[in-house]
Amino acid sequence: MRSLSLLLLVALAALGESEEGGKHHSRAKREFLSRSKRRWVLSTIELEEEMKVDYPFKISRMFNDKTPGKQYEFVISGEGIDEGLFSIDKLTGDVYAHAPVDREKKASYHVTFDVFDKSTNTKIDRELAFDVDIKDINDNAPRFIAITKEASVKENTPSGEYLPASLEVIDDDQEGTVNSTVVITVDKQFPPEPKIGIKVKTYSILIKASDKGNPPLSSTATIKLNVTDTNSHQPIFKQRQYQAEAVEMTINETILRVAVEDKDTPNTDGWRAKYFFISGNEDGLYKITTDPKTNEGVIGIVKEKNFEIHTLVNLQIGVENVEPISVCKDGKLIKDSKKFSPQDSVNITVKMIDTNDAPVFEKYTVDVYHVEESEPGQVLYNPNVHDIDSSKFGFKLIEDTANWVTVDEKTGKITTIKKMDRESPFVDENNIYRIVIAAIDDGSPPATSTCTIKVHLGDINDNSPTLVNKTIIMCVNKVDKILVRAQDADAEPYSGPFIFFLGDDKTASKFWKVDPAYGEEVALVSLEILPYGNYSVPLVIQDQQNEAAAETLQVEVCECNKGDVCRPRKPLSIGLGGAAIGLIFAGLLLFLSEY
Repeated sequence: MRSLSLLLLVALAALGESEEGGKHHSRAKREFLSRSKRRWVLSTIELEEEMKVDYPFKISRMFNDKTPGKQYEFVISGEGIDEGLFSIDKLTGDVYAHAPVDREKKASYHVTFDVFDKSTNTKIDRELAFDVDIKDINDNAPRFIAITKEASVKENTPSGEYLPASLEVIDDDQEGTVNSTVVITVDKQFPPEPKIGIKVKTYSILIKASDKGNPPLSSTATIKLNVTDTNSHQPIFKQRQYQAEAVEMTINETILRVAVEDKDTPNTDGWRAKYFFISGNEDGLYKITTDPKTNEGVIGIVKEKNFEIHTLVNLQIGVENVEPISVCKDGKLIKDSKKFSPQDSVNITVKMIDTNDAPVFEKYTVDVYHVEESEPGQVLYNPNVHDIDSSKFGFKLIEDTANWVTVDEKTGKITTIKKMDRESPFVDENNIYRIVIAAIDDGSPPATSTCTIKVHLGDINDNSPTLVNKTIIMCVNKVDKILVRAQDADAEPYSGPFIFFLGDDKTASKFWKVDPAYGEEVALVSLEILPYGNYSVPLVIQDQQNEAAAETLQVEVCECNKGDVCRPRKPLSIGLGGAAIGLIFAGLLLFLSEY
């Protein structure tokens, strides 16, 4: 039968065969039943899903050879019984299905049955069971559970390459059968061209999923395929010749803009231009960049260069796209195909305009040497200057903070007008005095350049040694000597270390001595305990060149608190007896009586 396939093996318990038993046996065969000794055998009934028959529909019959001569009834329970899906005729044992079943909801039902003696309400035999397996039919079409609804593919994509789209299809029919075996094909495309090209930018692809059931079932889904532009066209310059002007010795971001045409999709790497120099820029004077908004090439000057006359510079530039060119040749995709689609190039003439160049010093920084305190009228420097644009130029003094020099306006000669002092505050710590002069030509407008003269001043012994501190405290409760330091504004070898000795004062030599007497700092030692008070100590200090100077050191001798500060002196107190007080009082009265 098309709608029902049964495979039922039932063993019947019997004590022996009889004519009546033989009749039951033949009936059991008719109903696809069988038996063995004293034992029920589990059986399986195949029931096709979704059968279109009249219900209730008989699917099998249960039989037991212990029932003859007894009033009995069949009872079943288990899956599908309470739901009213299956039932049994209590007298005949016929099993019925009451409605179509769906294998995709439940593939098998387990049912138990018993035979009861109606007079005693006891089981005639032990409980057994049978299974109802639902036979699959092709009642479910494949269905898409995941699909890329929209994808992009580059134009000129070769045949056979995978598209950037994915899908997943399932079929709810029985696994491993033809009913769930799915084949996926491209059913249709719109527009219906033989293959995807660049004329159409969007395609609708109808994907069909079919199973192999009889009859086969199918479902479809649509993928929107966007064809993205690739670099299939070279950019072309809009002009075949360009001219520009620039001023020498001037950096300029933009002296010229060049434009191109490109048939590829704007604002893609296949459209964006990339410019480069072919010739004429060997010294790296120029640069070329791409304006990201306009796609133009922007040519500028990045280095200063002096041209003695007006000069024409010939540049050749080329252009390509950020994305390498790709073209189809004889049905094949050729990447980076410059051979079949050469790059465009163009010539540019740049007129470099000569300007008034400033005079050029042979040296822009000069070191000269001069001894301090030399007599005025000494020539410090005579500059060497030339100007390629003019033979007439003059000089001007720009910096001379101490007003020590003058400059000849015609020759630039620098001459001293005062003595130069190395110890002046206008001289830096390296004994250098800075002078700046300018050379100015007669161009329009005038051009100027400057030269810095560093005058290294040599020292002479024009300064005497002096005491660093001319007043000092000696704390007699702490020390018996004090440290004395000298200084000299001159440099080596006209300064310290020094020789110290006491001046021509015999009184000083009674109280003091210098020990040691040589160095930047020496000790002045008291020879005895000195009364508190102020002392003037004459000293003679001599530098390395025997240049001597007399200095007087004021020494305050006292008892000190913390920090070498003199303690205040206590007032003098006098004790008077009673007789003394009486004499003073009498004298006062005598003095008053005279008046």
